Amino acid sequence: MTTEEKKLTELLKEHLDDEDLLMIEPSEKYEKPTFRTRHKNRRWRQLNLKIKICLGVLLLGAGITGGVMHSNSWNPNTKTSITAEEQQISAKSPLKSNAESASQISASDREELPEGTASPSVSVSPTPVPVTPTVTPQPTSAPESWSTILVNPWNPLPDGFSVELEDVENGHSVDARIARYLKKMLADARAQGLSPMICSSYRTMEKQQNLYSNKVKEYLSQCYSQKDAESEAGKWVAVPGTSEHQTGLAVDIVSSSYQLLDQKQEETPEQKWLMENSYKYGFILRYPNEKREITGIYYEPWHYRYVGHKTAKEIYEKGICYEEYLKSY
Repeated sequence: MTTEEKKLTELLKEHLDDEDLLMIEPSEKYEKPTFRTRHKNRRWRQLNLKIKICLGVLLLGAGITGGVMHSNSWNPNTKTSITAEEQQISAKSPLKSNAESASQISASDREELPEGTASPSVSVSPTPVPVTPTVTPQPTSAPESWSTILVNPWNPLPDGFSVELEDVENGHSVDARIARYLKKMLADARAQGLSPMICSSYRTMEKQQNLYSNKVKEYLSQCYSQKDAESEAGKWVAVPGTSEHQTGLAVDIVSSSYQLLDQKQEETPEQKWLMENSYKYGFILRYPNEKREITGIYYEPWHYRYVGHKTAKEIYEKGICYEEYLKSY
């Protein structure tokens, strides 16, 4: 007898009386009833027995099914066990978004999947995400080429250089493109009660040659050798072809009350105002005292060079010289 048959027999014994059992499993002690009794009770007992057997089968089937479900639900060793995390997920609102449900799948859950098994695919509805605009840094643009020209002891004027000039005052001329800025700067300084004056502006090659030669002779008269005289002269007066005055972009401005070109020029009210405000008009103090090793020219607190408003402002704020500024590009 199989296990299922034994269970069914035991269940029937709990619900059937002796006479019913004898119809299924006859006993030697059973005394056969008379024909009259059998005839009287036969139909009723057969019907009653069928009902009880069917009821027993249904109860047994329900018990077996319930046992299987109970075993699958609470067996900790099975892969289909219901974890506390799953119970929490089931208890949550059905309106929960797909994105939130996807976040419940931990990394360890994914690793437990057998090889060759695709990871559970979760359909996430596209949700608008605010995008923080990324600002792309723009390269610092250098001023126009005509105003950025570098002229110093190591960078002479290019061959065939020429400039269109415009008179500003007292016979002095500068590059026509900077004349209005120079005039405005001088006018604003005078409006403050100051008296600035231009003592040198654009120079031709011939004039620069004369100035340089005169400076060389001055050192020769002090017993310098020709080589040393030329070297020292070049620190005060640029060698012809390397002077910013030849570009038309530079001017020497002094105080009308003190016109000597020496370091005391920086103490005049005019120079103090120019050093603090010239950048607003696109000019810089070209040869600062602490930068002479870089510029190659001794301190000249009267020499101003036009480089453009943006460039002049940056040089002024950083406290650098023009050569240092150009190296940053």
